[in-house]
Amino acid sequence: MEILVYIFVFFFGLIVGSFLNSIIYRLSTGAPHQLLFKSGGGLSRSFCPDCRHTLSWQDLIPLLSFLILKGKCRYCHQPISSQYPLVELATGTLFALVFNYLSTLPGFVNLILLLVITCFLIIIFVYDLKHYIIPDKIIYPAIATAFLYQLFRILEFGNWNLFGIWNLEFGILRPILSAVLASGFFLIIVLISQGKWMGAGDIKLAFLMGLFLSFPKILVALFLAFFIGAIIGVGLVVSRKKTLKSEVPFGPFLVTGIFIALFWGENIINWYLNFFNGL
Repeated sequence: MEILVYIFVFFFGLIVGSFLNSIIYRLSTGAPHQLLFKSGGGLSRSFCPDCRHTLSWQDLIPLLSFLILKGKCRYCHQPISSQYPLVELATGTLFALVFNYLSTLPGFVNLILLLVITCFLIIIFVYDLKHYIIPDKIIYPAIATAFLYQLFRILEFGNWNLFGIWNLEFGILRPILSAVLASGFFLIIVLISQGKWMGAGDIKLAFLMGLFLSFPKILVALFLAFFIGAIIGVGLVVSRKKTLKSEVPFGPFLVTGIFIALFWGENIINWYLNFFNGL
């Protein structure tokens, strides 16, 4: 029975991933308001970005349609971007991991909020990777959702202890301070480099990271983001796909660090402490 629940969550994530692809595309075209309805009225239908043909239901089955069509549009036979199945697969996998992460904790609201934050982070990852920018239309709602997530986690659904909210160890003050310090760190980098190393979007994303993960998981996420970014950056330079002066979006590395720290941050911290205690 438990396996069936995880399968259901995974397939639900595939469907949501298909919707996220639509959001990413419409954000790039400047028409995010047409996600559900067209400007002239009526439902907004998905279409091929090459031939503009409206897609039928058999073209919109997450992951399966891509495999059946062999990665090409049914109508114009142009290649379909691998972004679509990858985002769907990633969303399904992350939804299953989130469900497993919260399986031992009470609270349906926390699960929903965490899934919504996951969706925002996936959009940020892909959009920054493609367009080198983190859209405000995504980052600000993500920050608001992260605040609600922390608030509901602290208040434990009905335990409205107004004094406990501001407890430094377990209250909302800890993630807020983590957010301010993380974004302040990135602000210093932006000011020193005059915007050449980091952008304003990275400052906002760092604030989201601190608010969402809090201390000490934020340290794990930042370390992993810089570490993974350095490895991939060196690899791109060595393979001559990038030069030392090339611009590389940092948002995807930060998002990767967030998810690793969320799911395995405590294990990484415990391993680190045990390693140095054993020396």
